[in-house]
Amino acid sequence: MTAQHHHAPVVPYAPAPGAPAELLAQLRADRRASTWVPAFEREWAAALEESRRTFSLGGLYEVVQEWQGRLASAPAVDAFVASGYDDSQFIDMAELRGRRR
Repeated sequence: MTAQHHHAPVVPYAPAPGAPAELLAQLRADRRASTWVPAFEREWAAALEESRRTFSLGGLYEVVQEWQGRLASAPAVDAFVASGYDDSQFIDMAELRGRRR
């Protein structure tokens, strides 16, 4: 009998070793740098501290993945906002729930 696992463990997303530095450079080059860079640095610092306590890189990987997603979706968000979408007909669900009572 062996002590091997029957199932392979799930390997979390693992960014390339240089991904955090590359991501930070991209954030600094973005027009939203004044808000995004401090937010990224806060989240990274918190994840780094958690990593030190737990000996897990999962939180660091998650921060990188989330910010990569934000950066990748930024052009689509910009295009949507620039399209002049009129949300004045937006339905406030909280208001609707209040009317039913």
